[in-house]
Amino acid sequence: MSRSKAVWGMDLGSREVKIVLMGEGREIRQMESYETIAFYRRCRQIEPGGGLRIEDESIGPAKNLGYPVVTTGYGRNSLCFENSYQIPEIMAHALGACYLSGLSDFILVDIGGQDSKVALVEQGKVSDFVMNDKCAASSGRYLENMARVLGVSLEELGRYAENPVELDSTCAIFGESELIGKLVEGASLSSLCAGVNFSVFRRLAPMLSQFSGQVILLSGGVSRNAAIQQIIRENCKPRQVVVLPHSQFVGAIGCAYWYLLR
Repeated sequence: MSRSKAVWGMDLGSREVKIVLMGEGREIRQMESYETIAFYRRCRQIEPGGGLRIEDESIGPAKNLGYPVVTTGYGRNSLCFENSYQIPEIMAHALGACYLSGLSDFILVDIGGQDSKVALVEQGKVSDFVMNDKCAASSGRYLENMARVLGVSLEELGRYAENPVELDSTCAIFGESELIGKLVEGASLSSLCAGVNFSVFRRLAPMLSQFSGQVILLSGGVSRNAAIQQIIRENCKPRQVVVLPHSQFVGAIGCAYWYLLR
């Protein structure tokens, strides 16, 4: 079977679209990311009820139409390419984690914009997984909302892990009211930020407890939150916790890697 000289991997997420170009030698040549709404504004509908085509030629796959494209994520079926494939999100993230870590056995924790997933990967394949997709309370959207209420940036929010205020609400919307109530009671900003970060872990913990394994790999944009990294490490001993490089691109990398493994 003849191979293309390169392949595009695309993870069309709820908050961001991530794009990776991988060469036939499995080297990453290019990475791009776009806010999801802004990305779709740069596309056009081919026909009423049909798929979308990228109209802006500055976006990678629109410049190199001869390369195959593999997509995953919420919008994986929305785009039209002549030579394209779609794979499940869990598979894409597992393969991306294998590529980036060099490991084949691990627990993958992916905290995305609107959901969280925990997968058990054995011999390079997903053997089981659980997903929290009913509420945004353990996702990037939750952190964005809470940072807005507290008047801090996401970077500042991620600095605090000590002395967390206990937050009971399991809903991202009602969580705002609870946070305001704690502010009124006089809780410090640092403890409130720590409470928000710890609440993300508290919702991940039941999913993590379902799987045994010595290595936990973190992917997704939220994995860049230093406080959440610290909280997971402190509460998951003696397991090793590793933040994957290019963590927000893991799904897109996995898409391209899947094609080259075929």
